[in-house]
Amino acid sequence: MEHVSNLILIDRDTRRRASISHALAASSIHVEPFENIDELAMAWPRSGVIMIHDEAGTIPDLIEKMAIDGEWYPIIAFCEEPSPRQIVQAVLDGAVDYVAWPIGAEDLNDALARAIEKSEGAGNTKVREVMARSRLDRLTKREREVLDGVASGLSNRLIGEKLSISPRTVEIHRANMLNKLGANHTSEAIRIAIEAALVN
Repeated sequence: MEHVSNLILIDRDTRRRASISHALAASSIHVEPFENIDELAMAWPRSGVIMIHDEAGTIPDLIEKMAIDGEWYPIIAFCEEPSPRQIVQAVLDGAVDYVAWPIGAEDLNDALARAIEKSEGAGNTKVREVMARSRLDRLTKREREVLDGVASGLSNRLIGEKLSISPRTVEIHRANMLNKLGANHTSEAIRIAIEAALVN
């Protein structure tokens, strides 16, 4: 089956970027080349799979940028002759797949299809984690303590006793905490805390 895919290519190396674009020109893969993450972030495409050249820190940087801008694309990392350690690290950082360049158009098409399938199934937990963390960073220490209490199933009265404040003060912190997290309900706030990997 032929997949028509939009490939968002990020690679600092002009020559390699050109050779990848040229190699895929005859296939059904449409390539949008970018020199770096900042260039891509100036105009996020409507859809596609990102194929990024794997260099130290590029995948975490890309994921953070997507989280900040509220964008989400599956990521395939690539480089020439990757080591097993590099591949494992890229996947831990949030890539859904890894390919070694050079790769044929047919194999790349399969990798793109797998990336889209994986991302549709799971959504990107890494992006959600980074987004949740950035929301939690807005909370004061006290609001975070109230969230911990709420996540542990404690009532306002019990949270107040634990923190030596009145239930009314807990209520105020709780309202501020929900507001800063952009959560309508306590359950939503707990989900954000779980996504940020703060609650076990």
